[in-house]
Amino acid sequence: MTEPLVTESSGLTPEQRLGPADPALITAGIVTIHDLETLRACVAYENQHRQRVPVLRRLAQRASELRAE
Repeated sequence: MTEPLVTESSGLTPEQRLGPADPALITAGIVTIHDLETLRACVAYENQHRQRVPVLRRLAQRASELRAE
């Protein structure tokens, strides 16, 4: 059994960020991403598990924000 991928931004796994059913919790998980490595891990998780278009759109928006910083 492998350990879940924990990324730098607050030590949360992509599943912890994107797993809740509550959209407000998902949004909170996304806005607290502060590096592209974490963001890429979350995109990979979403593509592999749920493929929710609104979540992927929000992740793309956050990527643009991070690149602009």
